[in-house]
Amino acid sequence: MARSLSKFLCKGISFSGSAARSAIIAPGSFYINGMRYSTTVPNEPDTHDDFKPTNKLENSGLTLKDLVEQDVKDNPVMLYMKGVPDLPQCGFSSLAVRVLKQYNVPLGARNILEDPELKSAVKAFSHWPTFPQIFIKGEFIGGSDIILNMHQTGELKEKLQDISANQEKSE
Repeated sequence: MARSLSKFLCKGISFSGSAARSAIIAPGSFYINGMRYSTTVPNEPDTHDDFKPTNKLENSGLTLKDLVEQDVKDNPVMLYMKGVPDLPQCGFSSLAVRVLKQYNVPLGARNILEDPELKSAVKAFSHWPTFPQIFIKGEFIGGSDIILNMHQTGELKEKLQDISANQEKSE
């Protein structure tokens, strides 16, 4: 039971039926209520240029390391996760989002499933092997287990207090 629950939480939403078993799920895609959603755009020759994926880093002179540093610096709370905050694709990422949303803080996030190179760059930056990875005020905090523990002890509330206070002032 625990193993099947773990698979459900970390691999996304699954459904039964012969169509589900025979379907090939591409990276960056998922199913909800039998409908396939994708977070990536195919790079096919007949796709119009406006809809082709672009590499924003290619011409910017930024490396992935620079991008991660900029993300962490520019976002008071930065979350590198599997999926996006509105649709996490892993139970641990979902837990991290639910805990952080309790504090009504602005949340920067990147989906590491869309870019394996970004995933590697984040691991190298934090020297931490697993995801999600949470940074608060430029400091690497850890994963969902650490955030949950900090939430339960009140330490997270103290750490996020000035961020949520600044958020309320700006509104």
